[in-house]
Amino acid sequence: MPRSRVAYAPEFRQKMVELVHAGRSPEELAKEFEPSAQTIRNWVAKSEGSRGKRPHLLTSAEREELGQLRKENRKLKLEREILAKATAWFAREAGTTPRRSSGS
Repeated sequence: MPRSRVAYAPEFRQKMVELVHAGRSPEELAKEFEPSAQTIRNWVAKSEGSRGKRPHLLTSAEREELGQLRKENRKLKLEREILAKATAWFAREAGTTPRRSSGS
């Protein structure tokens, strides 16, 4: 079973990022403080991505928008599936089958 721990405070994360930008290495900070060097590198990358310094990473606003769009997409797929099932049910009840469009 994985260990659970309290998440690091945003202020602490920001301070670690500032120390890396000031010239300290993540390995050095990991020895002095609790988080691993990789965790600190991840915080630095996320911080730089949010400020637009890493164009291949999504900014915080883009990540939030992507989450909202994915949620909306799931909802729309579910609604489409419900409508398709309802259409098929009504067609069976009416004794007709819906016409297929010619696609032209």
